[in-house]
Amino acid sequence: MLRTHSPDTIAAPFSNYAHAVEVPPGARWLYISGQLGVARDGSVADDFEGQAEQAFRNVVTILAEAGMGIRDLVRVNAYITGAADVAGYRGVRDRMLRGQTTASTMLVVAALAGPQYMIEIEAVAARA
Repeated sequence: MLRTHSPDTIAAPFSNYAHAVEVPPGARWLYISGQLGVARDGSVADDFEGQAEQAFRNVVTILAEAGMGIRDLVRVNAYITGAADVAGYRGVRDRMLRGQTTASTMLVVAALAGPQYMIEIEAVAARA
């Protein structure tokens, strides 16, 4: 079982994430490459939230393929191209992860692999 750590001796997390997640010994690890908001048919939503939801759906699909689920997520990193989308990202993440608390990093970057992409999500999961 994953164990989260957010000591009260440092500033609290700004949203639903933990400062650290501890994985038990002997766990199986899964590293998920950055997922863009690209659907199976190659389509990309025109809006940030649509791309964010698709990127998270891609992560969930990869987890399922590996016999894992949202509760196995240890860390989620997001790269977004617009600072105005921070709140939107947090809302989509909380909805898609259904309350799962992970370690987290979010960066606002100048660009991703193509000008149409607004978000890329990479993740790490572990299962005992």
